[in-house]
Amino acid sequence: MPAAIDVDLLSDTLTRPTEAMRRAMSTAAVGDDVFGEDPTVRELEERVAGLLGHEDALFTPTGSMANQLGLRLHVTPGEELIADSLAHVLRAEMGAAAALSGLSSRSWVARRGLLDAADPLALMIPDGGTYQVNTRLVVVENTHNFGGGTVQPLDQIEALRAGTQPRGVAMHLDGARLWNAHVATGVALADYGQHFDTVSVCLSKGLGAPVGSVLVGSRDRMAAARIWRKRFGGGMRQVGILAAAGLHALDHHVERLADDHARAHRFATAAAQAAPGSIDPGTVQTNIVVLDVSVAGWTSAAFVEEAGRRGIRLYPVSPTGVRLVWHLNVDDAGTDRAVAGLVPLLEQGPAAA
Repeated sequence: MPAAIDVDLLSDTLTRPTEAMRRAMSTAAVGDDVFGEDPTVRELEERVAGLLGHEDALFTPTGSMANQLGLRLHVTPGEELIADSLAHVLRAEMGAAAALSGLSSRSWVARRGLLDAADPLALMIPDGGTYQVNTRLVVVENTHNFGGGTVQPLDQIEALRAGTQPRGVAMHLDGARLWNAHVATGVALADYGQHFDTVSVCLSKGLGAPVGSVLVGSRDRMAAARIWRKRFGGGMRQVGILAAAGLHALDHHVERLADDHARAHRFATAAAQAAPGSIDPGTVQTNIVVLDVSVAGWTSAAFVEEAGRRGIRLYPVSPTGVRLVWHLNVDDAGTDRAVAGLVPLLEQGPAAA
């Protein structure tokens, strides 16, 4: 019989709404959001748009939908978007850009997911004529999930914008964890947002809301996104009860992300001491740690299985890589248990099993 999970580091999507958040949800004013009549949704959309320096916003049920709407706004069927090879929009959204919108895509390789503006600028083909696919959009992910929670350098974002804008290529930011980048660096959300035509941000990861993401952009683009949201099946009714959770999260759960970052770094430091080469703590900028468990003689599948026997749930991202994600429901005590349970596996290898 599998052990009960005591420390769940599978993802920050596992956060559960706090009692205070539940109270805020229970008293939310509501209306029909398909008609644009939910006052709490509108409050959330206006607030997030303002934080990111854009005119308007649209509440969506998921981050994947927010991203797919952003892609569809900029790219028409038969044209292409480009993103790095580990980008969530390419790797973890079930081929939605192709399946739902008929969009082509290409990718470049980015070490640890970090943007070097020269890579997409060299890859894009804005005017392919009658022989090549036209590039209409570059997608950047910040922080980068499969890159290990890395924060994109602002100077590279600026350089990319300087190279794409004159050539008519748009930019979309998959900012599901942009809150983490903001807290880790002190860079204002609007200082990131101003360089992109559209930005998606998630409320149901580190911020702890049960559901929801927000797409921001110009007023005209958000009007078009509202139509596409309905086409994609994302029209919602009295969802102010969910938007209220997002508003509560913005008020109470942003700055506390620094606690997740500190706990992830503390674990990474212990792991690096136990198995040099498994992780460089200096690369752990936010709440995600990706361990190379092969240096201790493990495959990712075997390591994850043994961790599960010890009541710790992890996510294998490659044959040798294991991801751990800190969040609202993993505190200092949980981090201590993760260190106590996993560090011996790194020190002793499979013999510890």
